[in-house]
Amino acid sequence: MRIHIKICGITDATGADAAVEAGVDAVGFVFADSVRRLTPAQATAIASNLPDDLDRVAVFLRPSMQEVTHVLERFDARLVQADHSALATLTSFPKLPVFRESPTVTAEIETYTATTSSRRFLYEGPRSGVGRKVDHTGARQAAVLGRMTVAGGLDPDNVGEVIRAIRPFGVDVSSGVESRPGVKDPGRIRAFVEAVRETEEELVTT
Repeated sequence: MRIHIKICGITDATGADAAVEAGVDAVGFVFADSVRRLTPAQATAIASNLPDDLDRVAVFLRPSMQEVTHVLERFDARLVQADHSALATLTSFPKLPVFRESPTVTAEIETYTATTSSRRFLYEGPRSGVGRKVDHTGARQAAVLGRMTVAGGLDPDNVGEVIRAIRPFGVDVSSGVESRPGVKDPGRIRAFVEAVRETEEELVTT
């Protein structure tokens, strides 16, 4: 198995370059209220030197379609990430809907995956952007429903444990690879990716 790796909350060229050098699959640019929030122009400038095969993800929380349209007219995103309910009417653009732990989340994911061929989604704790770890049992149940990327409280030290317990399609990290809020640490990005790849090899041989 090969785990898809996304580094979210990129705010400068140093972080973007470190993600590329480490071999990640996607980077996220935040357009919601956050210390990591960028304007479309700032995101475009940072993304201008990224390789073509690296996914650029426009990250929102619960945006209006006007907000999404405003960004997409100015920033060349490959995916739009936001709360699944906010993306329900977005049919003409690839999306990564976010589902959060709740008593009804399994049914919500099943409904979504039954209506899309990509079956991709992001799964996290009850609140976004606070670094809260997901419940492994619930996340494991969600992972079998589609191509699930897990987020929340990941870092180089615990990502291997999370992959072994949940077996997700992908992992998404932000604060866990930062030296301070909003500033990505190249060394922690490398360590995170190395931990993911080491776990992949381990799972192949077991």
